[in-house]
Amino acid sequence: MTKGEVGSPILIGVSSCLLGQGVRYDSGHKKDAFVTGSLGRFVEFVPVCPEVEVGMSIPRPTIRLERRGEEIHLVDPKNGIDHTDAMRRYSERKVGEIEKLDLCGYVLKKDSPSCGMERVRVYAKGAPTRSGRGLFAEALMARMPLLPVEEEGRLNDPQLRENFVERVFAYRRLKDFFRGRWTVGDLVRFHTAEKLLLLAHDPEGYRQLGRIVAKAKGTPRDALPARYGEIFMRAMAKPATPGKQTNVLQHMAGFLKDSLPDDEKAELHDAIRDFSRKLVPLVVPLTLIRHHVRKLRVAYLEGQTHLAPHPKELMLRNHV
Repeated sequence: MTKGEVGSPILIGVSSCLLGQGVRYDSGHKKDAFVTGSLGRFVEFVPVCPEVEVGMSIPRPTIRLERRGEEIHLVDPKNGIDHTDAMRRYSERKVGEIEKLDLCGYVLKKDSPSCGMERVRVYAKGAPTRSGRGLFAEALMARMPLLPVEEEGRLNDPQLRENFVERVFAYRRLKDFFRGRWTVGDLVRFHTAEKLLLLAHDPEGYRQLGRIVAKAKGTPRDALPARYGEIFMRAMAKPATPGKQTNVLQHMAGFLKDSLPDDEKAELHDAIRDFSRKLVPLVVPLTLIRHHVRKLRVAYLEGQTHLAPHPKELMLRNHV
């Protein structure tokens, strides 16, 4: 695979065992239904198993992270083998290869001493602590800090799942935009279309991006993608809380209030209030808003990615 073009498949890196490949220490797998089922309908996967690719056998002795002084080591305690240097060399090389593939996200295997994103057991004297990060995951996240990364375990949380998928598709839109031919006017339009989605995640990040766009004509063109892209993805990484979503819903309702009869305004107000009280999921008020936007042809709202930031078939907003 090579660097993607506009319209090419969305590539997601993934721990091989999550696709059902029998690469674990016991020759088993940890096939994940959401990854292989729902998400797999809309993306292409790039599977990686650092432990196999670094040369470990299938099956193999279990490995773990150990703290030795100030350093974390990856070891096979049964046979007294230290895999730290080999795994770090492999991880740097592999991440360099992955970086060229233009990934839009990565799903890692939780608790893995090579792939775990957080809270991996670290052994020392006494009881192990959940304070580590897998060595491959560490290299991946250090080299590609804007890449949306999650563990399959955390994807069982509806809000974390929706946030991850939103970031994946937002990263793709961002990449596609700057990969094509663009003008400052195009950047203004891109930023405008992302406004409400950004506000639902990080209002301050949205304002910072607005200042970058406002000064874009006086900024070297080759500096804009990195400057805008970093703040954009860091803003998207912040959770879209119910409170921020409620503010965005009320903002959208403000564009409709002068065109709706009183009973429909009341219905929309009640749906937003019920969402804010956690009585209904986000899809309920958004469905009403989308209906009114289509009917009234409200151009500003029609162009907002917040109304459809990812495929509706994933049904992510039915659960947040």
